[in-house]
Amino acid sequence: IIPFGRGNNRSVPVGVIIDRINLLVKNGYKEVVLTGVDITDYGKDLPGSPNLFQLAKRLLNLVPELERLRFSSMDCAEISPDFWPLLENHRVMPHFHLSLQAGNDLILKRMKRRHTRKQAIDFCNKVKTIRKDVVFGADLIAGFPTETDEMFADSVKLVDECNLTHLHIFPFSPRDLTPAARMPQGSKAIIKSRAKKLRDHGQKKLLQYLNQQIGKNS
Repeated sequence: IIPFGRGNNRSVPVGVIIDRINLLVKNGYKEVVLTGVDITDYGKDLPGSPNLFQLAKRLLNLVPELERLRFSSMDCAEISPDFWPLLENHRVMPHFHLSLQAGNDLILKRMKRRHTRKQAIDFCNKVKTIRKDVVFGADLIAGFPTETDEMFADSVKLVDECNLTHLHIFPFSPRDLTPAARMPQGSKAIIKSRAKKLRDHGQKKLLQYLNQQIGKNS
């Protein structure tokens, strides 16, 4: 229901973004996060259709005083070829938060997500070949309607296969007038239990990562 409430995506023009970042840098800010709703859809409503990663390249060139650039939640199905050269620029922070939502292809299809399980894994593996210091986060929903134990297990396994260390876990809750609200619903107890399992697994992965950083300098 959220897309109907907020309307079509609206992109801030490139020049406006660069002017704002220049002002931030002049006021002492060292890091900027490019954020928004569905940010990998950026620019399709602008003249020339500049994409998110072309924007990033331009602002890194035009604002050399900016020390760190970070992206907020991205859709791995919407990654353009312009993304990959950015990974070699160490002003781009090696942390990518992915809007994954689930690790099972049938559930992803029922959610109307654009990516598949394989796309998510392939994206993470490719990034790791370019940036050894990369860290991934993700949004995951537990207990989406029709999710079986086996389907849920695919989400747990995805945490390992993508080496996710920063998880945002959401227990599914129905919203009026949405297709998901009309699907067969799981019990609240099962949804709560699955959300806890994902959180516990995510905490384990985070602690493993933090332990590996002891004694390192960034």
